[in-house]
Amino acid sequence: MLRHIAQYGGDPRKVFVSGHSAGAYLTCMLGMDPRWLRAQGWENPSLRGLIPISGQCITHFTLRAERGIPMEQPLCDDMAPLYHVGNPHLPPILLTTGDPELEMCGRQEENAYFCRMLKLNGHQDVQHLTFQGYGHDCALPSFPLAVQFIHRLAWN
Repeated sequence: MLRHIAQYGGDPRKVFVSGHSAGAYLTCMLGMDPRWLRAQGWENPSLRGLIPISGQCITHFTLRAERGIPMEQPLCDDMAPLYHVGNPHLPPILLTTGDPELEMCGRQEENAYFCRMLKLNGHQDVQHLTFQGYGHDCALPSFPLAVQFIHRLAWN
């Protein structure tokens, strides 16, 4: 639990959340939709940064299947990270995806649009990087950039 991080030598001002694919979707939802951290007594500014790798920015496949919504049908409701781009209390975000021709169903384009909408809503500490030659397996080339992102924000 985040409230006990100091007891284990951690710094609650330096908590980053990252995940790949469904984990990236959960990373965004945790860091962008205040209800999830608020339920644990934390607020969005408590996180130092988000690093979703090849994350789904619209409503997740599982929820879409439960609701009978096809994968090709765009949907942006409160269970979509894209829905929360107007939250003024978002931490810095590093988005990474694979090549648009190799990545999952529109994933690179979703992330590019997500990044643009964050910026249009005043969130300037966000960047989206695409790795040519990689598909959904773009985690490996993302790691060095994630380390740089963490270093920039946690120790500068």
